[in-house]
Amino acid sequence: MLNELIEKRRMVLAESEQHKDRRNELNALASKYARERNLLNAQTREFVEEAQKHKDLRDRINEEVQALKELRNEYNDRANSLFEEIEAFKKEHGTLRSRGIKELQRQIEHLEFKQQTEVYSTDKERELIEKIKHLKTAVREQEAELEQNKEMRAKLSEAREYRKLASEIHRELTEKAELAQQHHDQMVECYRKADRSRESADQAHQQFVEAQEAADEEHRQFIACQKELRDYDKVISGLRKKTKKTKVSREQKAVRKEAERIFQQFRGGEKLTTDDLLLLQRAKLI
Repeated sequence: MLNELIEKRRMVLAESEQHKDRRNELNALASKYARERNLLNAQTREFVEEAQKHKDLRDRINEEVQALKELRNEYNDRANSLFEEIEAFKKEHGTLRSRGIKELQRQIEHLEFKQQTEVYSTDKERELIEKIKHLKTAVREQEAELEQNKEMRAKLSEAREYRKLASEIHRELTEKAELAQQHHDQMVECYRKADRSRESADQAHQQFVEAQEAADEEHRQFIACQKELRDYDKVISGLRKKTKKTKVSREQKAVRKEAERIFQQFRGGEKLTTDDLLLLQRAKLI
């Protein structure tokens, strides 16, 4: 019985150690996933902060672009107003051609924009360049006629200056608009990186939760084994005490029996040895 209980205790102890080792492994794994999750969350915050910086820059530059557009439009409006006065003068004096300077200038700007933004074959681009050159020549011819009139020459000079300013501002706002678009693209990319990083952090967190829950289960089973070991220890200890007590009782009975035999011999007149006397004292017969 006792040996069987000792063997069962040994098996429970081995199981307890297995649960403890597995619990420690899972806790270490949970800590690893927690560190990965924390790093990924920090990385996500960095991407979001960087995206916000690009967004702020984009918005600020777009405000500057809007202000430049308003100024460009104002200069163009002033130039157009002067060109309208010039066209009215030409009409009044019978020098109006099929297309005025204002209309020619608009066509030139439209064609130049197409040349900058669209892809053409070599022949088509050469044709476009020739057309722009022809329109500019027409503008210069009409301007040359107008410059012979002092008042119109002044208006034409002022209109050219406004148009020049509008063109310079347009180039500046185009550059700023491109820069704003770059910041917008970088912002979008940062948000995409943040989404990917956040998704990885969520996965690491899920792995952390699963490892932690498994570690908790191993710990629960370890505690259960520890309780079972304590129960075995109590039973085994009790059995050992009982066995020892039984052994002592048997020894006492044997001593008593031997002492009684020697005492009867003593009463019969036999001499006692020193060992006999000690045995009788031990059995409390003398």
